[in-house]
Amino acid sequence: MRDPRHRLTVPLLSALAVIAASAVAVSGPPAAASSSALDPGVGVVPQGLQSNTQFAASYTAHHVTNTTATTTQTSCYRPEVSYFTSLGPNDGYSGMSSCPGATTGEDIGTTPYATQSGSNPGYPASGPMLVKDHAESDLRVDPTDPQHLIGSSKWIVSAEGYNHLLGFYESFDGGKTWSVSGHIPGFEGWTDNTDPVGAFDSYGDYYSLTLNYQFFYNADGSHNYSVGTSREPNPAEPSEVIAMAVRPHGATTATQWTTTVGGHPDVLASYDSLGNSADKQWLTIDTNPGSAHFNRVYAMWVDFHYLTPVPYVSYADALPGGQHTAWSKPQPLPVPPHTPTGATYLLPHVAADGTVYTTVTNSDPAHQYASDDIFVDASTDGGATWSTVGTPVPSVTPPPYTYANTTFRDGIEDTFTVGPNAVSGHYPLYVSYEDYSAGVDNVMLTASYDGGATWTGPIQVDDNAAAADEFQPNLTAAGDGTVSVAFYDRRLACPAAGTAEAKAAGLALDRVNSSYPGSLPPYSAANYCIDTAVQFYDASLRPLGNNIRLSAHAFDPQLNSPHPGSAGSATTFLGDYFGNITAATSGAAVDYTTSVTTYNDGTNPKNQQQQLIAQVAIP
Repeated sequence: MRDPRHRLTVPLLSALAVIAASAVAVSGPPAAASSSALDPGVGVVPQGLQSNTQFAASYTAHHVTNTTATTTQTSCYRPEVSYFTSLGPNDGYSGMSSCPGATTGEDIGTTPYATQSGSNPGYPASGPMLVKDHAESDLRVDPTDPQHLIGSSKWIVSAEGYNHLLGFYESFDGGKTWSVSGHIPGFEGWTDNTDPVGAFDSYGDYYSLTLNYQFFYNADGSHNYSVGTSREPNPAEPSEVIAMAVRPHGATTATQWTTTVGGHPDVLASYDSLGNSADKQWLTIDTNPGSAHFNRVYAMWVDFHYLTPVPYVSYADALPGGQHTAWSKPQPLPVPPHTPTGATYLLPHVAADGTVYTTVTNSDPAHQYASDDIFVDASTDGGATWSTVGTPVPSVTPPPYTYANTTFRDGIEDTFTVGPNAVSGHYPLYVSYEDYSAGVDNVMLTASYDGGATWTGPIQVDDNAAAADEFQPNLTAAGDGTVSVAFYDRRLACPAAGTAEAKAAGLALDRVNSSYPGSLPPYSAANYCIDTAVQFYDASLRPLGNNIRLSAHAFDPQLNSPHPGSAGSATTFLGDYFGNITAATSGAAVDYTTSVTTYNDGTNPKNQQQQLIAQVAIP
């Protein structure tokens, strides 16, 4: 999602006022208030705790494999706005660089793109620039071919300037190799494209819902979102749009995308006025043959409209060949009475009977944004009408804006999925979320087996014996009903000084970090470096073993981490979520994740943000 307006807080409201005044240097929200008591379920770990040694060994014990998907090819594009400031050599930064020659086969923008034809003088950039970093990600499996996967991520040309489009990486052999990649074309005329999320229809066409927005840089490097023909980089395009790009089934090159309807970008909603700011878009597609709305595409987003953020939904029906019917008029989703600030974090899923569900998260200003609640909306008529069906999390302590010791901000605090098999006439609903009531972040899980009306008592997913932050859970469910919760994990200390692991992790580059009270580089630092982990459950939430380490090597989140506010700001970016999906191949069920790493496995010598693909057999 875009920053700095990513949480419903007082700074968000200030940001909207500042936008109206044409200045956008905005700070992040305050840290969450401490809690004197643990929230329900914290410390309730059904599988029992495991030692760090056991967790570290679980990667090998479960035959996990890792592949880095974004280091195999060189990608470039011509950005709408240039930003060459470099923060290097600390943390490995090197600023924006001209394209040395791409290997992806994409259109790198040797001449400006079609959507850049109306740019103001000085825009777009003078030429193609090198894609260096890849934060935040999503991953999907083609229902017509479980060997075919598409991942998407932010494609970053300037980490210091948070300057990026969306990109994709594609595998045709079950994730062993990622042979096609590049930026997603069609929206280069906006400064940033953001929030990677995709879904396949039943024909094997891949839909990518994009948020495209304009800004330019103030003298201090902060982002200016002013609306006006004389100030915007590209007044020929709206300030912000929610739009769709479709990769047709059978596409084999980086440029094969459908992004226009009637000669114009395929826009679902356009925002070109003060006080409106779209964010947090998500989508799902009904691929259940028995559903009355088979192949319906549901798109959701939030309009941060002045003081009240409003969640919206629009839908269309997928057609063969990557085409679709016209998008329905966006309609607001319902929120419970007395919801104080509107709602966000829309995560739609479709049950096998065609019922569409989404979680919606609300932050409470009455308690200084130190308490969130999560409710569920549903539609049984193909998205025509909606109702709120239940509240899986009535109150939870959210994490602070940035975690201890490091500078990356927190992301989406919850995740949602629907089980594939009915239990007593209802499809199970699962919600996992972050809880900071213990003073570190824990991952929690709850379920409903009656359509959302009631929810099980929450349990703690992470099973680390020593306190550490575990965050950004991502839920999915396998075809047999097995539930997978993947998350980022900080239980293992950073590698020790003088080791090959420390060298490959690039720790020597990490020498300036005002958030860390210890000495730098952070050799052997606790609650600092990051791994990826997963926990499996059966449909009734009986744990299937303990947490499994999915990353062979911990990474340093400070390295080449984008600065979403300005190059001079303290806050950096890891991503607000990452991808988790399952597939059944040759009779075996496999869980795939795509997540950030800065570790050098031999293909990442500059310790840039890359996308790590992990595979593990589902128990």
